Amino acid sequence: MAAQRETVRDPAVAHTTYGALRGSTEAGVDVWRGVEYAEQPVGERRFLAPTPPLPWSGIRDAKEHGPLPPQGRSFVGGGRDDPKIRDEACLTLTVWSPDPTACLPVMVWIPGGAFVYGAGQLQLYNGSRLAANGDVVVVNVTYRLGVFGGFELGDLGPGFDDNLALRDQVAALRWVRENIATFGGDPDQVTVFGESAGATSVLALLASPLADGLFSRAIAQSPALPLIADRETRARQARTFLERLGVPVGEVKSLPQRRLRRAAGQLQGESAAHTPTLAYGLTHGVDSLPRHPVDAARHGRVSSIPLIVGTNSHEASMFAWGKPPMLPTTRPMVEDFFARTAPEARERLLAAYLDFPRRRALIAFGSDAMFGAPTWAFADAYSAHAPTYVYRFDHAAWSLRLLGLGATHGSEIVHIQHSYGSYLGRKMHPLGRRVQPSVGRRMQRTWLDFATAELDEDWPRYDAESRRTRVIRSTRDDTVADPDAVRRAAWEGLY
Repeated sequence: MAAQRETVRDPAVAHTTYGALRGSTEAGVDVWRGVEYAEQPVGERRFLAPTPPLPWSGIRDAKEHGPLPPQGRSFVGGGRDDPKIRDEACLTLTVWSPDPTACLPVMVWIPGGAFVYGAGQLQLYNGSRLAANGDVVVVNVTYRLGVFGGFELGDLGPGFDDNLALRDQVAALRWVRENIATFGGDPDQVTVFGESAGATSVLALLASPLADGLFSRAIAQSPALPLIADRETRARQARTFLERLGVPVGEVKSLPQRRLRRAAGQLQGESAAHTPTLAYGLTHGVDSLPRHPVDAARHGRVSSIPLIVGTNSHEASMFAWGKPPMLPTTRPMVEDFFARTAPEARERLLAAYLDFPRRRALIAFGSDAMFGAPTWAFADAYSAHAPTYVYRFDHAAWSLRLLGLGATHGSEIVHIQHSYGSYLGRKMHPLGRRVQPSVGRRMQRTWLDFATAELDEDWPRYDAESRRTRVIRSTRDDTVADPDAVRRAAWEGLY
């Protein structure tokens, strides 16, 4: 059959609306890397919304990854096989297809990293096994980060567009709608999924008019909705940024990358210590995102499509090592959090953490402040308008238990992607490449079933009355009504 397929067409050549791309075939899956989905945002295109790529003639090679967005070092991309080159010309994606002649469901991955780190090219997010095991087309998106994409400068005037990271993701989704059929994907059956900042982006896409109709299902793994701030906050930040640079606004585009990144990084550190939100993130109150996703869901201003959303039981445990101010995991940080955000709720909230200030309670509080409470609020609101499925991921590999981390932030990714051979995958599950843990088989199958509209009936829909939640454990999954009821109720009304 493989020989017959070779005679029909070269399986690694795809003809897009912009030109032909030659990829490669690896372990029975065709893959195209470094595919430009927009004109690169360099020169005068710095800080502008993406535009479609320019057409080309002939066949372009699509066998090597494009550069990562400019960023510092990260343990997420610390593997030998992870790309090392960084450049502003980073608007590319990767496509894996088990059969370019078919019409398969599509899964578009938006990576996380607090809008500061990350890229779709990292081995942790390798989509080959997801494509092969699920008979789906997988697309990984790389978008602008840091000062070039996750730092709001839209209020500086002409030449500076808002929400560049979100606009990049929308441009990638438009590219998918226009071109995925030539890779064997069905443009009418697209699931967007992401983790952390990627999941935050997924919920923002549900509330963005720019993304309307570009996908039909969504999965948000550990969204961090405090990464979204209002326009007024971002505008003040942009003015401070300009003052720090000490140049007229017309000169900002031409400044060296290092100078821009240094000034934005200083504001990031200051915002983490003194404000409820971070300097990097998305902005609501603009045309690309009129309302905060929670507010949009409460008013029915969201895409009414099926959604899986959830968090991990020990989200903040990894962050507690570095003690970042925006994730309160020490007693002084918790007190500072109340002083900055909700002093009137202090007694009510602390009463929900019975062993405060012991480490377990501090980890739970930090987890809820950044991830749990906003997710509960969004799920309650969204479930009134669309099918919603909520999970809590409890599984922790022995290596994470040994470190006292439990089901920490991002630890579910390797199980969904089956990226056990990646740098982090080898550390969390040293035997995962030989013997896939049952939690990985179950999670990947569930995510794939959802993407193909065949979700297991054993996972009931979530609603704001029963709050039935899928609790994902090491050897089995259980449905539990409102599993974090005391903590959830304490945070109610604060998001």
